[in-house]
Order: sequence, then C-alpha cells, then structure tokens
Amino acid sequence: MLLHDTALIFGRYARQTLRSRFAMLFGVLMPLLYLLFFGPLLTDLPLGGDGSSWQVLVPGLLLQLGLFGAGFAGFMIILEKNAGIVERMRVTPVSRLALLLGRVLRDAAVFVFQAVLLVLAALVMGLRAPVAGILIGFGFVALLTVSLASLSYALAMRSSSPQAFGPTINAVTMPAMLLSGLMLPMTLAPGWLDVLSHLMPFRYLVDAMRDAYVGSYATDSMLYGTLVALGFAGLAVTVGTRTFREAGA
Repeated sequence: MLLHDTALIFGRYARQTLRSRFAMLFGVLMPLLYLLFFGPLLTDLPLGGDGSSWQVLVPGLLLQLGLFGAGFAGFMIILEKNAGIVERMRVTPVSRLALLLGRVLRDAAVFVFQAVLLVLAALVMGLRAPVAGILIGFGFVALLTVSLASLSYALAMRSSSPQAFGPTINAVTMPAMLLSGLMLPMTLAPGWLDVLSHLMPFRYLVDAMRDAYVGSYATDSMLYGTLVALGFAGLAVTVGTRTFREAGA
C-alpha cells in the first residue's frame, strides 16, 4: 500500500516536473556559474590534502545544489494549500508518509539529474575522479535532498505565506553554506571557525564527498559523513511525516 501510494504521488509530481524542463535545467545554473568562474581561481591555490582543486570544489557545489534547491522545495506546498490541492488530498486514504515520500523522491531524482549535468561539465573542465567516488557523491546528494526537502515541506505546512517561508529558509541555508566549507575546506579557516563548523551536520557530508572524489573510501570522514547523512534523513522524514499527519495533509 505504501509503495503503491508513493509511486502514485511520485508519478504525479514527476510528470509535473517533466512539463517544466526549463525550470529543471535552470536549477543547475548557479552551481555551473561557480564552476566556470570560481573554479579556475582555485587551480594554483595550495588547498591542502589530496587531489586537485576540482576534487575540492565539485563535491561542495553538488551539495550546494541540494542545499538551496531542496531547501526551497516547500514553496510548492504553500501554493498547493492556497489552490486547495492539499485540502483535496486530505480526504483521500493515501498514506501521509507516501504524500511526503512521493514528493521528496521526485526532488531527489531531479537534483541527482542536475548533479550529473554538473559533473559532466566539471569533467570537461578538468575534474578527474574515480567512478565509484562520483557515484557515492550522487548518493550523498540524494540523501541531503531527501532530508532538506522533508524539513522544507514540514516548515511550509506550518507557514501561512511565501513571505514568511522564504526569509526563514534563507536564514538557515546561508550560514549552513558558509560553515560547511562548501567552497573551500574548513581546515583553511581559523581554528575557532573550524571548531564551530563541526556543529554543522553538512560539514561531515562535504568532507566525506571530498574523500570519495580522491578515492579514499575507508576513512573516518567517510564513516561520519555516511552516519550523519543517514541519521539526518531518517530524522527529517520522521518530522515531515508527523507534520503531514498532524496538519491533515
């Protein structure tokens, strides 16, 4: 029943996404601009650790894609509430978990597709990374998307308008980006800032992905990143499902 309901919701939103191909491609524009205009600046910098500057920058850009894209996914719920779509779904017997999973799995599929486009562009510009590491990176992007989209939908269900929702997401995503070391490794930061960044769960995903991109899979960073990604996803889906259930969506 859950799988059937999830497939129905996923199919509905996947078809909606396919009708908006321009928006799907436009979402990768900002990370691509960072890749084109910021990446060459790092070529000769001593970033520390193994690998090239591309193996440092690209994992961060992939997670940035998920961070900002999935963070704002909840806007759709607000529009649906105002259009009465959520109210119509409320009277159906569809599982509340499926209502959430169908949406976040659609989001994960979209952002993994955008991540593939970004990696292909990075390969043209000089990225060299093992295939296994690239695939692991896509897995982290999918988990991050599931986590943040779930929380974004939960927040949107509690928000009365886009004007209240948008600033809240901005207030969370900007510090998350700056403290996670998405652009540059936090080991280059002052000691106090490096310590503070360890309170940000995204930091562990970034470090794990960078290890994967240089072919280092059996590391502490990979272990911590995987545990944080899985734990964060489980917690976020639980919170999102509870919010959908309580809100009667």
